[in-house]
Amino acid sequence: MDFDKFFAKSELIPAIIQEKSTGEVLMLAYMNRESMQKTFETGYTWFYSRSRQELWNKGATSGHLQKIVDIYADCDNDTLLITVEQIGSACHTGNHSCFYTKLKSFPSERLE
Repeated sequence: MDFDKFFAKSELIPAIIQEKSTGEVLMLAYMNRESMQKTFETGYTWFYSRSRQELWNKGATSGHLQKIVDIYADCDNDTLLITVEQIGSACHTGNHSCFYTKLKSFPSERLE
């Protein structure tokens, strides 16, 4: 696969990781060409750490791997949605999802 179109705007592309069985959003991370290539080759998620400036395989040290089910690109080819089978927790804090801190809830209204 030619990955160039995904990196036309930036050297990194955001990847939203979603649990296939529940639809829960687990995390957001970034990929560069090399991590995207490794992801496609291995069937497990690989990312680029902006703080450490290196590749990392999600779960390589913790055992909390993400086995890929599907990879989707958005309409502009500048964001990925990756559905996975999550083994263990996705968040380094031990929470299943990185999105566990609710900031505010709004009343539900029916939109017509």
